[in-house]
Amino acid sequence: MNTLLKHIFILNVLLISSLTGLAQAAQPIIYIPLDNRPVCLGYVTATAKAAGYELNVPPAKFIANNRTSGDNNGLWKWLEANAPKAKAAVISTDSLNYGGLVASRTHRLTERSLKHKIERMQALKTSFPGLRIYAFSTIMRTPKESIGKVEPDYYRYFGPSIFRLSQLDDKEDTAILSGKEAAEKAKLLSFIPEDLLHDWKMRRTINFKTNERLIDLCKDKTFYYLAIGKDDNAPLSQTHMEARHLQHYADGINKQHFEIMPGVDQVGIVLLTRAINEMEGNTPKIFVTYAPGKGGETIPLYSDETVTNSVAKQIAAIGAVSTEYRDKANLVLAVNTPDDGKCLDSTSDENAPYANEANKEFAKLLASLTKTTPVALADISYANGADNGFMYELSQRKVLPRFVAYSGWNTADNSIGFALAQGLLSKKMHPNDITRLLKTRYLDDWLYQANIRYRVALEIEKHDFKLKYDLGKYYNQVLSGTNRLFTKYIADEPYLTNINFSVEFPWNRLFEVNVKVDK
Repeated sequence: MNTLLKHIFILNVLLISSLTGLAQAAQPIIYIPLDNRPVCLGYVTATAKAAGYELNVPPAKFIANNRTSGDNNGLWKWLEANAPKAKAAVISTDSLNYGGLVASRTHRLTERSLKHKIERMQALKTSFPGLRIYAFSTIMRTPKESIGKVEPDYYRYFGPSIFRLSQLDDKEDTAILSGKEAAEKAKLLSFIPEDLLHDWKMRRTINFKTNERLIDLCKDKTFYYLAIGKDDNAPLSQTHMEARHLQHYADGINKQHFEIMPGVDQVGIVLLTRAINEMEGNTPKIFVTYAPGKGGETIPLYSDETVTNSVAKQIAAIGAVSTEYRDKANLVLAVNTPDDGKCLDSTSDENAPYANEANKEFAKLLASLTKTTPVALADISYANGADNGFMYELSQRKVLPRFVAYSGWNTADNSIGFALAQGLLSKKMHPNDITRLLKTRYLDDWLYQANIRYRVALEIEKHDFKLKYDLGKYYNQVLSGTNRLFTKYIADEPYLTNINFSVEFPWNRLFEVNVKVDK
């Protein structure tokens, strides 16, 4: 190729890249989150921006926060006004239907009003047939217990009994209860006030019917893709039973357009990554590797299926495929599971900063892999935070800077999807942005969730344990103590020294923080 032809070729490449960038800017991706928690909003938009995508997000006043539900009407008007300018929309139907995740558990809406909103979604697609709608909904969770303002008030007192009743109902749906179990069910029904149980079941029935109607929209191609996430649940629970029935209702839908998957809070970033993959015509290949021991056969806390199933469903939902050949993969998803398959909370005494043999073996493997391969790490050995012993071993081997993504927050399913999404989008990021997102997760999921939060909570419980769920007038005092602990822990971790960051409690409670790392 002579010099003139080379110049023409380069100019054409630059022109195509420029036009692609203009097209992307002219047709942003709409993103309507579950609520304004960082894992659903701030961390997602930061990831997209690092990958070169500015998301079109509704005004903050319309999105659910820790005090109020989202503004349904405001969200709908905003969506209808912005749809003409978008190529794709990733939307939480819980926000559009109920006003957010918490509102989906506590609302007083009628089935008729929710049906109207489903019809409004059909009208939106009819008006803008070129808009690809990636929708995600939730199956109402069945927690063993709940304190705070995220369930009806009565759940604090009757939650464990309602959970156990749901386990027996789930079993009875597919088998005959033993005499002992039948007697236990009768006792629970006499113990739980009838009006409260009716309230709980009626809301679930309405939500279930709404999910059936969303599946109908997927069948008639109103949605380009629909994911239904299973909120906190267990192998026997009401959530598990409803998922089984919804899966049967969805029989016949192409798996390229529908999935019921474990976890909820990560589904927004998973579908956003799918939308980007499909807009760019990419089908990434994922190689999965597990820590020694039980590995993928582990059933984590707050889930009703194995890690292997969760990984497979989230890879499918994100628009990727699995491969058995590591050298053919675009990304390695490394999953840190407990060697004995028994998941505990990150605040348990067992989560000490000492590596066991499985930690050492897996860290050694990742030290080798990260030298030549993009690796995203889902650290799910513990719920609600990192595996301290494993992180210590990675630090000792100087592996922490070499991952393209890391996640260890909340449930195992949340972490798997988040690590997978950030890992795939990292190929579009500048190395500095990858580093900033990595350090954000280390500060949040490791230092805070697995260490600082527990220590702050211990001090709070000396005065009033309820402050953990509503800091009230003690916000600044608790934040000051939290920052002092961050300083202490950062001083012990070479990779995080000299880092500039800020922390806040966006929902005025200890459970989550919003970490912002300066560029």
